Amino acid sequence: MNHATVDAADTVDAADTAVFSLERPRLVGLAYRLLGSVTDAEDVVQEAWFRWAGADRAAVERPAAWLTTVVSRIGLDRLRAAKRSRTDYVGPWLPEPLVQTDAANDPERAAELSDSLTTAFLVMLEQLSPEERLVVLLVDVFGESFHTAATAVGRSDDACRQLAVRARRKLHGVADHRPMADAQQLAIATTFVGAVMSGDIDLVRSMLSPTAVLVSDGGARRHAARRPVVGPDRIARFVVNLGKRAAGRLDFEPVWVNGRPGVVVSIGGAPYMVTAVDVVDGQIDRYWSFLNPDKLASIGHQPDLV
Repeated sequence: MNHATVDAADTVDAADTAVFSLERPRLVGLAYRLLGSVTDAEDVVQEAWFRWAGADRAAVERPAAWLTTVVSRIGLDRLRAAKRSRTDYVGPWLPEPLVQTDAANDPERAAELSDSLTTAFLVMLEQLSPEERLVVLLVDVFGESFHTAATAVGRSDDACRQLAVRARRKLHGVADHRPMADAQQLAIATTFVGAVMSGDIDLVRSMLSPTAVLVSDGGARRHAARRPVVGPDRIARFVVNLGKRAAGRLDFEPVWVNGRPGVVVSIGGAPYMVTAVDVVDGQIDRYWSFLNPDKLASIGHQPDLV
């Protein structure tokens, strides 16, 4: 970023700064859903801020649309690069967890997070091409027109409609695994962690649905299951064995993770792991384990987003 761009940011008046500030949570939300990373989303929106500062703002008739297009284009370029790097990712890839550490006893606030922010939905989005992902987010999640999406991806309106059709077909059925957050689900998550740490394998097994799947993301820097662990018996043995290794060293804090109940596991006050679960009919159906330290660095100072 050059000095001229930074200097331009210093010249933005209060009214134009307010315009950007008002749009910022929505822009970060779009970039996070697109990239699956809080850190990258903030970088994208910061770049959009500098472009806003350097633009002829008086000529911008619809600032919200202009900013949406800018964030979309920057994010799309980043996503294309990320898609290439993720082909060499070690083990399963999960998005950077969005953790609400101050909402553990506030399920209504957790439920405010859209279903389009759940880990399950973000993982499903990985099936899409970068262009499909952006179009479906703009049109189906943020309610933008196909014309706005077309401007962002550099395609015709009709081409964007076809992208949306293909994306929706790939995502068909994802809504089946998006239960609403509530206090009972948080209690189930914390009870499950307690059972794991106490080594009560029978209780752990009983809390898992017959179709349960565990996915853990350690990346190249942290040991984790390199493939999804399927079925209550295998998952119970896996997590109880891990719990025995960690006994006595860890602290636990109930939280909401992407609008779903979970726990931040810390060592010496620093996050070591984040776990989250999808509870279906009172049982844990999906167990998400975030271990990659690069994806835990933003916990405690994550931005507001919608």
